[in-house]
Amino acid sequence: MSTSTANRQLDRPAPRRSRAWRWVAVFVAVSVLHWGAMQWFERHHGAPPPLAPARVPVQVTLLKTERIEQQARPAAPAPVQPKPAAPVRPKRATSPPHTLHAITPPAPHPETAAAPEAPQAGPDTESASASTANSASGATAASGNGNNPAAQTDQASHGLKFSVPPSGELQYDTFFNGARNQPGTIHWKSDGKRYEIVVAVPLPFVGTFSWTSRGHVDAFGLAPEQYIEKRGSRPENFTIFNREEKQIVFTRTPNSLALPDGAQDRFSMVMQLASLVRGDPDAYKPGVTREFYVADNNSGETWPIATIGDETVSTDHGMVTARHFMRLPRREGDKRRIDVWLAPALGWLPVRLVQTEPNGTQIELLWRGALSVPPANEAANGTASGTSSATADDAKPDTPASAATSPVVTDEAAPATTNGGTPGAASPSAAPAFAAPAEAQPMQPAAQPAVQDTTPLPPADAPMHP
Repeated sequence: MSTSTANRQLDRPAPRRSRAWRWVAVFVAVSVLHWGAMQWFERHHGAPPPLAPARVPVQVTLLKTERIEQQARPAAPAPVQPKPAAPVRPKRATSPPHTLHAITPPAPHPETAAAPEAPQAGPDTESASASTANSASGATAASGNGNNPAAQTDQASHGLKFSVPPSGELQYDTFFNGARNQPGTIHWKSDGKRYEIVVAVPLPFVGTFSWTSRGHVDAFGLAPEQYIEKRGSRPENFTIFNREEKQIVFTRTPNSLALPDGAQDRFSMVMQLASLVRGDPDAYKPGVTREFYVADNNSGETWPIATIGDETVSTDHGMVTARHFMRLPRREGDKRRIDVWLAPALGWLPVRLVQTEPNGTQIELLWRGALSVPPANEAANGTASGTSSATADDAKPDTPASAATSPVVTDEAAPATTNGGTPGAASPSAAPAFAAPAEAQPMQPAAQPAVQDTTPLPPADAPMHP
């Protein structure tokens, strides 16, 4: 009896230990469930609504690849021409300085001869000269400045209006198949001649997905040179745009493609579209579709991008007005879809971007605030500075070029007149006052009749009297 009782007492602690482990297991399980619920809520809280079925407006215009406008925004300020000086008096026929000449009278008792009136430039001659000078200067000014519409039409090239967005680095909330992940970024940099765009989307347990496009700006807009895709820890895939040989080559496949004008990669296409819309927003109304040739990491095809219309996008900073563009399906069963919302408040950079892969994977970026906000109305490619300098030049007073080089014309060079309006007698002792010309002019005796001295002179053989 005692033995059985002792055995029972020894066996009692075992159930207590098992119960404790059970409670620990329950606590761990509940904690894991709560943690999972919190993660699910965190990743799905604030997620944008799923894409609605596409409601594409009726196509009204199909735009093909075209050359962009060269140096025509805002028309490169023409060299500032000095304004024509106030109509300068036409220089009287180059006459020698007013000089007195002694004339021997024909008779022994000379009589005072009336001095002939010096011919002066008549009003008809003067007005005709002024009219000729004004018309010539007016023609020069019309052809030299930008006020002549015909001159502007000749100077500007005929092409698409194109304005590269200002550089900026924007931060986005990222969603992978609808689940929120860590914030991603779009790094955009351009000086108007070259560009770089890097899109980075971090994914938990996988790594960062990144897409990089580098290139320059040519006659058709953005011209990619290298496109790089990196998905987590996988090797990078390169797409090379060989402009010299007009070939697109891939590292993922040995195939190559012909390189057409205006070809883009998956993300340079977004910035090409932004540059075109920024250059001429009114041209992209609902139903307007533009085609882009887009190269991926192993193939290339033409993408029709349709303008859906202006919409409001809900962000952490409130509602943002943006213009919605969408890639249309190319064929039956084409599941690839790209939706872009370009916001004027962000310099026409994307406020929302959704890419749906052919396998159904969906990656979404939603603007959450800029790391460096680009000014919405800042002109790219140096046009703002050019306009400012032109304005500054216009503000400077224009100094006529002739003011420093033209000799000063004074009325003292003309013969003095009496009250009756006839030339008066010139005193031999007082030389007439006149401004010295800038350069010594050779004397031309026959230019004007010499003014005769009214003082009679004795004959050459007459005796001199005190």
